[in-house]
Amino acid sequence: MNRRHFIKSSAGATAGASLIYSPYSIAHPQQNKKYTTALIGSGWWGMNILREAIAADRSKVVALCDVDQRQLDQAMEETSKLTSDRPKRYTDYRELLATEKPEVVIVATPDHWHPLQTIAAVEAGAHVYVEKPIGHTINEGKAMVQAARANDRMVQVGTHRRVSPHNISGMEFLKSGRAGKIGMVRAFVHYGGGPGEPTPDSEPPAELDWDMWCGPAAMVPYNESIHPKGFRQFLEFANGQIGDWGIHWLDQVLWWTEEKAPKSVHSVAARHIKENNTTAPDTQVVNYEFEDFTAVWEHRQYAANEAEKHNIGCYFYGTEGTFHMGWLDGWTFYPSKKGGEIIHVEPQLNDPDKQNIKELWADFLSSIEGDQLPVCDIEIGHRSTNMSLLGMLSHKLGRSVAWDNELRVIPNDPEANALLQRKYRDPWEYPKIT
Repeated sequence: MNRRHFIKSSAGATAGASLIYSPYSIAHPQQNKKYTTALIGSGWWGMNILREAIAADRSKVVALCDVDQRQLDQAMEETSKLTSDRPKRYTDYRELLATEKPEVVIVATPDHWHPLQTIAAVEAGAHVYVEKPIGHTINEGKAMVQAARANDRMVQVGTHRRVSPHNISGMEFLKSGRAGKIGMVRAFVHYGGGPGEPTPDSEPPAELDWDMWCGPAAMVPYNESIHPKGFRQFLEFANGQIGDWGIHWLDQVLWWTEEKAPKSVHSVAARHIKENNTTAPDTQVVNYEFEDFTAVWEHRQYAANEAEKHNIGCYFYGTEGTFHMGWLDGWTFYPSKKGGEIIHVEPQLNDPDKQNIKELWADFLSSIEGDQLPVCDIEIGHRSTNMSLLGMLSHKLGRSVAWDNELRVIPNDPEANALLQRKYRDPWEYPKIT
């Protein structure tokens, strides 16, 4: 991590060494410049990002794009209340990019659209803030990194926990060695839920261009459990719970370690409980073998309970104690020594939805103006997304896979390498890697 993003300060013995976020720690000659900004994907999370862009007072919103007129109408109405800008409406991102030529593009569409839209935006000259996970398959991520570098554009990935104050101070605690030598990390999400019931397919709403929504993915019948919001549990468009939540917490593992990737991955996954029409596993455990430690991902989508102290986050198991990096519950260190002091730091999160987009957007602007890679650069987002995607790849194969991070391939395994990408639906073309 580039330390220009933070200013050290002492927070006393209870918090350990912490870091206060400061994206403008260097001079920026363009601090008063307003960037022409476009939003592609104007739903719930896209509007969370755009709100912060408007609040930062560094954007002139020139366009909103969505294939669902209902979402576009709501976004236009809210935007008109937040700014005097009068953005144009688009349903095709290609037309938006060609006509408006925005300097900044927010990509907040479903996962399967992220690669094509990000690559098109940087090739059109825009800096991009793209939501996580960066794509559906590993080779898409390779192409996104290549496009960002070839066009000299900044691409920030929406892993906002990298700028959350308690995550920053927690990482400083871990890296200072106060938890001792760490031999294992367990990342997990255990949210409850029941079996559910299948939702019947139906005709798409008149306001929705379902063909364009599916885009490069398979054309499946419209189902209201897919859109809006539910798409991440359908494997045609996303990679289930590990693709949605896993990238956040597996990213914390990669943030902590000096290693960039695991050597091997083995997943066990199933649908033990769910009876609805989603297709992603409701139960999954993935073992990641690194050079100096073992990491584990686990999730279940049932059996919420009060017996387990934390239902989401990462446990770092060290020789001096166990450290829990959480979300709504901050971080906590539980010392191994009997009678040792439990150390806890509360979170500092923004509403709505308890996030730190504000800080990540500030870092994005800082990276553009300082000509330095952002804290959640596309290469970092690629590696963290790969952790989730390798877990799903192992699940689909039904066996372990090795991983060569230098070449970004699975050595001597043509069957596994075939799953590093997938066929796009005509007329869309899978991104080329040179």
